[in-house]
Amino acid sequence: MSEVRVRFAPSPTGYLHIGGVRTALYSWLWARRHGGSFILRIEDTDRERSTDESIQIVFESMRWLGLDWDEGPEVGGDHGPYVQSKRLHIYAEFAERLIESGHAYRCYATKEQIAAAREAHKKTGTKDGFRFESPWRDRTDSLADPGAHHVIRFRAPHTGTTSWHDAVKGTIEIQHSTLQDFILLRPDGMPLYNFGCVVDDLTMRVTLVARGDDHVINTAPQILLYRALGAEVPEFAHMPMVLAPNGEKLSKRHAAVGVLEYRDMGYLPDGVINYLARLGWSHGDQEIFTRQELIEKFSWDRVGSTAGRYDAKKFLHVQAEHLRMLPDDELARRVIPFLAKLGVEVAADDPTLRKAIPYVKPRASTLVELAEAVDYFFQAVVFEDKAKRKFLVADNAQNLARLADVVDAVQPFDAETLDHVVKAWMEENELPMKSVAQPARVAMTGRTRSPGLFEVMEVLGKSKTVERLRAAAEVASGADATST
Repeated sequence: MSEVRVRFAPSPTGYLHIGGVRTALYSWLWARRHGGSFILRIEDTDRERSTDESIQIVFESMRWLGLDWDEGPEVGGDHGPYVQSKRLHIYAEFAERLIESGHAYRCYATKEQIAAAREAHKKTGTKDGFRFESPWRDRTDSLADPGAHHVIRFRAPHTGTTSWHDAVKGTIEIQHSTLQDFILLRPDGMPLYNFGCVVDDLTMRVTLVARGDDHVINTAPQILLYRALGAEVPEFAHMPMVLAPNGEKLSKRHAAVGVLEYRDMGYLPDGVINYLARLGWSHGDQEIFTRQELIEKFSWDRVGSTAGRYDAKKFLHVQAEHLRMLPDDELARRVIPFLAKLGVEVAADDPTLRKAIPYVKPRASTLVELAEAVDYFFQAVVFEDKAKRKFLVADNAQNLARLADVVDAVQPFDAETLDHVVKAWMEENELPMKSVAQPARVAMTGRTRSPGLFEVMEVLGKSKTVERLRAAAEVASGADATST
């Protein structure tokens, strides 16, 4: 195989959609598997919608996901940066080449003339789509002044076909009779998509173009452009779209679609990458992949030809698996920003945090949930209303106070010893677990769901455990108390 060179070319008109991220991911995996180059190109020729802020969102999203690029914006060397609006002189040069070779021409038709032709086509009642036939296609008279207001059109063939073997969809053939003389350059020198895409991919020596299957319609015109320029045609891989669960186009009303939304919800980059990789690609029955496994196993022949449907529950399951795969030290580091949002300032090497992580991560699916599962170790307990009404009642006050005395005498203060001593005390006093465990859990955490009772005590330490049990006993007995 010759050097693999692939690219991701988003239009910076808003957030980076997870469907676009999947396209980038597949190209990135292909490049990394074969030791090739992954190119990032910003297609910002839509000047009305493209913004610098959106460009920064692309960079931030790609960096967060760890999809590093070898060439493109903010990468030095002879090849970067790749931003279309800075390459207009290159498109002009290639357009002139096509005019000189007879494959393109200057078209001076006005908007009014094109509108009149479209209206005349409607009146014919034909079901065929409108194709503008420029009167300048074959004219060579003196009116063809390069300085006059005009566009540059490609002289498309009217007969025959263009076909190619798609890496995902197999052989595709397009009749030339469906094509029109498409515009290459606008009057302001901005390239239209097909022309800008071909010139960029050609000059960047791209060997495979991966994109959504909504671009199949663009491929025949692009192949014609490559051939007109005497250039080798790259491979194409057109992937089905990512759809909503109901089969509609995925939008914000169905799910979070901007990749940075998942970062803010506490998802891990590898969890997002794993789910998106499997949303259209498979490798046997395996569902959970490390990043390295994806690089080693990805291939285009395993990309499905039918649209994948977004499944929020499956996404969360994959994310949870990746969270539990991370070492505790790494989880402690990553949860810090999410704790800060809850008002908890703590260092990643804090011994209480390190003790808590192994106990809480089996119940957490995201970093947000992980932060919420450990916040009570570091700040005053806030009792859930329902838990307080149900368990911090007068009947439980005495048991909470007595339990505080029991655990205050436990040595060493670890979960195993606490389990043995407390259960022996309960058995000796014929106390059922439900009359002690749940009130004690609420006393220490403020909630009814938490890690095991004795694990929580061990993480809190003796002083806080005793203090919280006694404070809860006072609350249960009806006295005013401030929890610690």
